[in-house]
Amino acid sequence: MYATKYAKATSLQDAVAKLAAADDGKFLGGGQTLLATMKQRLAAPSDLIDVTKIPELKGITVEGDTIVVGAASTHSEVAQSADIQRLLPVLSGLAATIGDPAVRNMGTMGGSVANNDPAADYPAALLGLNATVTTSKGSYAAEEFFTGIFETALDEDEIIVKIAFPIPQKAAYEKFRNPASRYSLCSVFVAMTADGPRVAVTGSGNDGVFRVAEMEAALASNWSADAVSGITIDPDTMLSDIHGSAEYRAHLVTVLAARAVAKAG
Repeated sequence: MYATKYAKATSLQDAVAKLAAADDGKFLGGGQTLLATMKQRLAAPSDLIDVTKIPELKGITVEGDTIVVGAASTHSEVAQSADIQRLLPVLSGLAATIGDPAVRNMGTMGGSVANNDPAADYPAALLGLNATVTTSKGSYAAEEFFTGIFETALDEDEIIVKIAFPIPQKAAYEKFRNPASRYSLCSVFVAMTADGPRVAVTGSGNDGVFRVAEMEAALASNWSADAVSGITIDPDTMLSDIHGSAEYRAHLVTVLAARAVAKAG
């Protein structure tokens, strides 16, 4: 790892000011991706500005029919939140599948969402529940926030503050893990929301997380596993690597979507 300076931000304004004063600074959440990249000398920021202690980024609250999660909330906090377990159990269950206990105790929802790794779990939940991402500069619907693999609508000096998840009528998440890394090879999030069914896929798309409109239309007419089990995904839109071909991932989307619908009931 190359030499770097570490600073702990006490407020959003303080974090932005520290970043502006740095030669090549980066905001630091749980560090589960950034620090590993730095250890491999694939990244060498001059400064790390830790945003996890900023009060505005902490806490999990219920606001009407919405669960609001502070960006600095760890995966463990999301998994163990009594409110989330009661009102949005699919999200607590999803968080519990992320990494191992060490990762879950350090990694944050905001950091994961901002990084937008193609194998990350949270983006599927955001897109599947039509969540709203509030930042230091404004708000984004999940649909407009994720713009491509490892790409989001965030500016360099923009910080995720909180994420609001509307509580659905029902929802489920099916994750197919890489047996070695335990990252998502393909995962599908389904939900019946106030605006109708939503189906979001992570771990497989060429452009990152995406929705499956044909499955959503089928579920609007008939919420059942049978409604989606015959719908195929174009392999040309899928990732292909040593862990799974595009055709394999396309097949997994259909299988996992049917399982998720059945699980949601």
